Amino acid sequence: MSNQPTTAADARRRVTELIRDARVCLLTTTAVDGRLVSRPMALQAAEFDGDLWFFAYADSAKIRQIRVNPQVNVGFSDQRGNAWVSVAGTAQEGWDRARAEWLWHPLLRTWFPDGPDTPGITLLKVHAAAAVCRDASGGAVVDLLGFAPAAVTGRRPRAGRNREVSY
Repeated sequence: MSNQPTTAADARRRVTELIRDARVCLLTTTAVDGRLVSRPMALQAAEFDGDLWFFAYADSAKIRQIRVNPQVNVGFSDQRGNAWVSVAGTAQEGWDRARAEWLWHPLLRTWFPDGPDTPGITLLKVHAAAAVCRDASGGAVVDLLGFAPAAVTGRRPRAGRNREVSY
């Protein structure tokens, strides 16, 4: 059975599944000099309703960059399922104690040793505008093998489909 979504609602569900499965992503911001800067981040909420939540330090470079240019991209990869999701959206920073307690996970103490009471901690919310999802229908082996014949024949490989999802 194919994982390929057939409707917009199916596509949104598939994006949510892929995000939930990946949990770690690359957050890309724009530096003051215009360079794109990516760094790994741990997603804090598995349920994706159009908003992604992260913990950060308010004085970090990513927060400073977002204050200047809130347009970001968040990329997720699920290598087991040979799929990825790219979420384009707008980020904003702000502290909400109740939300922080709801999102908190003990593993975050590695970065925030005093939990939600860590000095300088803040929340980063990314509101999705659109997502592009690639979900390979044949699995990693089919995809990998699909590129070799393409190089010889000049025909495009059958490597899955990209789906764009609006939020």
